Amino acid sequence: MKYMVIETFKPGMTDMVYARFQQKGRMLPPGVVYIDSWLSRDRTRCFQLMSADRPEVLQEWMSRWKDLVDFEVVPVQDSPTKTRAAAGHR
Repeated sequence: MKYMVIETFKPGMTDMVYARFQQKGRMLPPGVVYIDSWLSRDRTRCFQLMSADRPEVLQEWMSRWKDLVDFEVVPVQDSPTKTRAAAGHR
């Protein structure tokens, strides 16, 4: 399953987010795959496309960042997959 993870950096924590990322990387547990990401122009929000076998492993990853970041998670599906499913094709 794919997820759009919207990270909003807590006030005053932007530099800490980038410092931890430089030191430790994404800190992904097994079963979570980073696909791509985009930053807001002011660098206070990050939009990450992730894949996870189970929502629980995504929660495990987010727990490693929750002191610096607030999360919104939206399950997503790419447009071609949705179009095929709507047309009854697999």
